[in-house]
Amino acid sequence: MAMYDNANTVEKSFNLNYISEHLVQAQWAEFIELKKVITGLANELGRPLAILDIGIGNGRIPKHLCGIKEIWDTVAVYDGTDNARACVNIATKNITDLNIQDKVTAYFFEAVNLNDWQKKYDLVITTWFTAGNFYPDNFSFETYKTASGRLDLSRNEKFETIFESAYGLLHPGGELVIGACYIDNEATRLKQEESYAKMGMSVITNAQDSFTATKEGFWSQRFTKEKLQRYLSFATPEKIRFTPLDTYDYAMQVIVKK
Repeated sequence: MAMYDNANTVEKSFNLNYISEHLVQAQWAEFIELKKVITGLANELGRPLAILDIGIGNGRIPKHLCGIKEIWDTVAVYDGTDNARACVNIATKNITDLNIQDKVTAYFFEAVNLNDWQKKYDLVITTWFTAGNFYPDNFSFETYKTASGRLDLSRNEKFETIFESAYGLLHPGGELVIGACYIDNEATRLKQEESYAKMGMSVITNAQDSFTATKEGFWSQRFTKEKLQRYLSFATPEKIRFTPLDTYDYAMQVIVKK
């Protein structure tokens, strides 16, 4: 079941009254960097881009892109997927209200099935910590808090499968943008816990874990550069670059060149 299957939970997760300032600022820092990527890649390729957004959520990215003509003119097609029907419904309504359905479409789709996706893109993106939401299928939110062992995330098969498939959807010269990603340290862990508490959730993980999860079924992994390079082993290290999104080691953006 998707974390955002409940419509009330979806509304709260997009409501700034329930979102910490760290998350809000990471959202905007990520967007600024994404605009640079879009403009730079469109100039490099000499044409507007075909974009795939994994985890489109409420359609926030195309909403803000279309408000800037100079940026929107560099976008030819914008497809978005989400595995939560409530998110797809909200995104579709926002797309219609903005009258951008000529370029933008939201699809109800599981990212683990990207190998079945039939289109190719210049840019594949996932934003605002979505990359950290891909937890192992056998993870138990009900029993983990009292489990004797901790989950080993030296590998994350779901993460690796999704982004290797996403990389395969790129045209030559295209880019995969993964961000924002939580940086794995104690300060970020505490900020994650504070964010979930602000949304009224109960954390089931502890300082030994490299992710934060709640009994309500939410999951957010933290990453080091070394772990991401291991997860992204389908690309050579020189094809991967990291961009910090703040000055306090909270979040980073990862770009993988095809």
